[in-house]
Amino acid sequence: MSGPSTPYDPPSGPIPVIHQDEHLLVVDKPEGLLSVPGRGPHLADCLLSRLAETHPEVLLCHRLDRDTSGIMVFALTKEGQRKMGRMFEVKRVKKRYIAQVHGEVSEPAGVIDLPLIVDWPNRPLQHVNHETGKKAVTDWQRIGVADGATRMRLMPRTGRSHQLRVHMLSLGHPILGDPFYSDDAEAFPRMMLHAEGLKFEHPVSGQMMRLEASCPF
Repeated sequence: MSGPSTPYDPPSGPIPVIHQDEHLLVVDKPEGLLSVPGRGPHLADCLLSRLAETHPEVLLCHRLDRDTSGIMVFALTKEGQRKMGRMFEVKRVKKRYIAQVHGEVSEPAGVIDLPLIVDWPNRPLQHVNHETGKKAVTDWQRIGVADGATRMRLMPRTGRSHQLRVHMLSLGHPILGDPFYSDDAEAFPRMMLHAEGLKFEHPVSGQMMRLEASCPF
């Protein structure tokens, strides 16, 4: 398995705003767009830089992989960023993803508890390592099965890099279109992973926030 070799060609067009207030800006990141700049000028175009064009004060709170679409929270104040970042750190943000995976998942639900760490000779790939890996836990539910694939709801309890992608691979059902962990990624128009929902207390007001970005596949 290897990463994509195609040039970085992020989608154009406006970024949908899901929620905005004094402290937070919540948007729907398109698939194929980096969350933050990569290394080199050819990877400068990203969600953070695009949002900064209209919101110069925008601050990063968390990230999504380039090939994952869906809901992302940014801060518009230092207070919002500090408190929001802390909530992600102590796992007070409930995350929900939708994925299409290879094969027919037989069980209706389950939990994957497998520690992950970077696979240094093949970075940025991650892999399961029971000796040096960091704890990673994912709850999952089967939504439906059709045409040799399964639609899944994934709810990570932790936020390790590539966690959902490696955990689905470990289950024997890699995510469709995954350029790193699926052998036939070129057969699909995109990686079929979408951050559908977030639930958390507003970092300043304390109001319970339940935000969603509709799944495009």
